[in-house]
Amino acid sequence: MNNKLIIYNGQAEQDKFVLNILSGKKNGYFLELGSCFAEKSNNTFILENSFKWIGIMIEYDNKYLYEWKDLRPNSKHIINNALNINYKNLLKDSPKNIDYLSFDLEVRNGSTIKTLEKFDIEIMNEYKFAVITFEHDLYNSGNYKETRIKSRNIFKKHGYIPVFKDINNNNPNIVYEDWYVHPELVNMNYVNNLKEINKNNYKDNNLTGLSISWKDIIYPQNDNLLFITDSNARIYEKKGEFY
Repeated sequence: MNNKLIIYNGQAEQDKFVLNILSGKKNGYFLELGSCFAEKSNNTFILENSFKWIGIMIEYDNKYLYEWKDLRPNSKHIINNALNINYKNLLKDSPKNIDYLSFDLEVRNGSTIKTLEKFDIEIMNEYKFAVITFEHDLYNSGNYKETRIKSRNIFKKHGYIPVFKDINNNNPNIVYEDWYVHPELVNMNYVNNLKEINKNNYKDNNLTGLSISWKDIIYPQNDNLLFITDSNARIYEKKGEFY
């Protein structure tokens, strides 16, 4: 069996953040809002396919369903408007401590903050998420620029700690995500070290003062994530340095 280096799949390598925080956890559980493609730029594809996670995928557009059934057979597939879902009912058979919440909805039409407010009311007192990546799209949020501040207040109320604020897409002014952890569910020594070694990687911008490109994030060495040894994993060969 040949070792293979991991090629991360998330648009901003959100999956890399999750797996580093959780030290390459196998058999985890996720909730993904705004799944879109089953594989391309998907934050949970590697988790399910190579680390044997399961979870719930939510998307408004049913054109992705066939692809999900083909490439994501182990997850539950929900085609619905995120605002119309009763999350307490949806999660009734899920663990109370969920490993990852991927939150990627449409900020400009208000669905992002309105859905998070539903979470606040329906489930956040009962369920915890070890890792959260949240898209607030400040650079392109239209009439919903308050999404960034309102979401931070909600996460803070429920005990979440920001690891990286105002992630940008390789341009300091394209500010669009915050990444969080729950301190009861992760190794905070690792998290604090991660924050410390990246504190100088923030750059000045015109929107928030500072932001950090996901491409500039440096992760401490994690031996659990150097290689995949599962012969069934859909991982691609990669040459060169990993970190």
